[in-house]
Amino acid sequence: MNTNESHIIAQVLAGKTEAFAYFLDTYGQQIFTLIVRMVSSPEDAEELTQDTFMKAFRHLGSFTGGSSFSTWIYRIAYNTALSALRKRREDVLAIDDKQWERVSETEVDEALDDDSEDRVARLQEALQQLAPEERAIITFFYEEEKNIDEIAHILNQSVSNIKVKLHRIRKKLYLLMNKGEISYDNR
Repeated sequence: MNTNESHIIAQVLAGKTEAFAYFLDTYGQQIFTLIVRMVSSPEDAEELTQDTFMKAFRHLGSFTGGSSFSTWIYRIAYNTALSALRKRREDVLAIDDKQWERVSETEVDEALDDDSEDRVARLQEALQQLAPEERAIITFFYEEEKNIDEIAHILNQSVSNIKVKLHRIRKKLYLLMNKGEISYDNR
């Protein structure tokens, strides 16, 4: 863990609560970005971001330093957003196994690496159709540039599970961008 952050945590725990502003300034926008990707509502994301930092502040004494502070607060943010989403009922995409098999990694790479205006617009539209957990994984990996180990730690899942999910999410994005035949499951 960052020694500067350890020092700030010690200050906050010693009663200098205004030092916590460092964490808001450092991680606020990143946490908001993750949450807004998950919940698809800036207003809800603002509230959930505040909830995340309140939880982090209240439980700062339980932070052991076993991971980086950013990993710890991302986990709080992820769980806060997921809890909020569980209260809503959303349609979840179901993709036929045959569709997965027809898509090669080369096709996926080419589609996701194409930064033409049309492709970027289709990618943004496809991202909105992903489940919240899938959007979180994509956000962590591509926007926050977290490695697979960090993502696994934040989401409290195995590395192999995250690798499989990332692989499937990339294929799902490809299918969504190319208007594959996708059915909806009501869950």
